[in-house]
Amino acid sequence: MIAASAPVQRPRDARLLVIGAARAVTQAARVEWVDHVRPGDLVVANDAATLPASLRGTHLASGAPLEVRLAGRASLATEDVSFSAVLFGAGDWRTRTEERALPPPLAPGDRLALGPLVATVQGALGHPRLLRLRFEGEPTAVWAGIARHGRPIQYAYMSQALALWDVWTPIAALPVAFEAPSAGFALDWRSLARLRSRGADFATITLAAGISSTGDPALDARLPLAEPYRLSAATAAAIGDAKGRGGRIIAVGTTVVRALEHSGGRAGSGVADQRVGPGTELGVVDALLTGTHEPQENHYQMLRAFADEATLAVASAALEAGRYRTHEFGDSMLVFKTPGAVLSNSAPPKRHRAWTQVLAGFLRGAAVSSPSASA
Repeated sequence: MIAASAPVQRPRDARLLVIGAARAVTQAARVEWVDHVRPGDLVVANDAATLPASLRGTHLASGAPLEVRLAGRASLATEDVSFSAVLFGAGDWRTRTEERALPPPLAPGDRLALGPLVATVQGALGHPRLLRLRFEGEPTAVWAGIARHGRPIQYAYMSQALALWDVWTPIAALPVAFEAPSAGFALDWRSLARLRSRGADFATITLAAGISSTGDPALDARLPLAEPYRLSAATAAAIGDAKGRGGRIIAVGTTVVRALEHSGGRAGSGVADQRVGPGTELGVVDALLTGTHEPQENHYQMLRAFADEATLAVASAALEAGRYRTHEFGDSMLVFKTPGAVLSNSAPPKRHRAWTQVLAGFLRGAAVSSPSASA
């Protein structure tokens, strides 16, 4: 796969890899994801808008420059201005996160000047670069300061600085996400109208999507961090109605899967702190519309709750052979839960490995089939 380096949401020209419930792997244009939705299904998306969560400033005690990347909160309440944050030293997004300078040594009580704001270090969260910060001042002033001074979190594969509107999905509402719930870039008003015309429904949840990379292997192993969410009574009722009529729940994004499985589809607020991956028995979600993910990425582990290892290996070979775009502005996958699949941490049997190696070689020289028939 290749990195999508331009901040273009590409609703009409992006590509889609579909893993069907019968393990078939096919290709289509991303706009055709709606063609795989049946009457009675419910599509659920995350309506969180993205915060400008990268704040540059200085450590007041030493004057050393640093970057704070806000990474989590305990709730979605506007009065809550305490955050978990990942800190870097001098530099910016143009340097790969793995190569960024370390921040200065920080201790509880240290104060950080971040543009018009001041934040106090409350303590480390199991790692010297993952800290709990609390901003000084009234919450309304804190949010205004973040809006004025912050920038969207971004990475070195981008070709230019991101503007805030680059990372807002078409359904963006409450600004609580730390990075874009980017699976929602596949949505547009035309596709939602087509969804309704097919007899399917659409609903939203709100979840504070966290960061995708820290550049530190020990910290990356802890991702995703806990993420607060809110599931409305209307969405919970829509889930119950869809299940009652035999419809499927199609989640737009890994954040939605996490929230729906944590809540059990029931209304209320909570903090999703579980891992969804191999061995997870999905109780709510039947399919996932997501970005393209490589096996070494933490998001890939969630795919293993939907499909078996051999099927995912075939899909990965197709993504590589087709040079799909990855990262938040890349192409998409639609993955249906495979009934009866063996979902475990074990490697696929040798006969499956041999099959996928042969198929991968074939795919390097020919395209995968691209029918648009419903999965």
